Amino acid sequence: MSPLVQLAAEEAENPLIPPIPELVIGLIAFVIVFGFLAKKLLPNINKVLEERREAIEGGIEKAEAAQTEAQSVLEQYKAQLAEARHEAARLRQEAQEQGAALIAEMRAEGQRQREEIVAAGHAQIDADRKAAASALRQDVGKLATDLAGKLVGESLEDHARQSRVIDRFLDELEEKAEATR
Repeated sequence: MSPLVQLAAEEAENPLIPPIPELVIGLIAFVIVFGFLAKKLLPNINKVLEERREAIEGGIEKAEAAQTEAQSVLEQYKAQLAEARHEAARLRQEAQEQGAALIAEMRAEGQRQREEIVAAGHAQIDADRKAAASALRQDVGKLATDLAGKLVGESLEDHARQSRVIDRFLDELEEKAEATR
């Protein structure tokens, strides 16, 4: 063949367009492979995709349920915390009231004890003063009778007379003392 004929024959065969028998065989092979994939592989792929979709949706639902539950637990916690704070404030208030009542009670008890001690002290002082006055009367009376006996030169040992004289003398002294006040 001549080079021109060969060139014309080559131009008639386009490399982008395959020959018809190859195209038919390729199309039949494609249909067989596509049919096999559609029959065997596609249901498995769809099944896996469906499982993944359900797992994702279930995970989202579970996450939403967990979030809802967490929110309700948080609300319960906040309510319990508020209640605990309220209870603590109430207990603190009661403790302050009890403390104030206890302080008032202790003050009243202290005041009562102080008054008892003061009254007992006054009673003791009165008793001591009376005992001292009685002892003083006896001593002054004895000294007065001894002195009077030495002045008179006789013994004034009569007890009844002695007591009357001493009492009268001391009463006069007390009246004079009260009159000068």
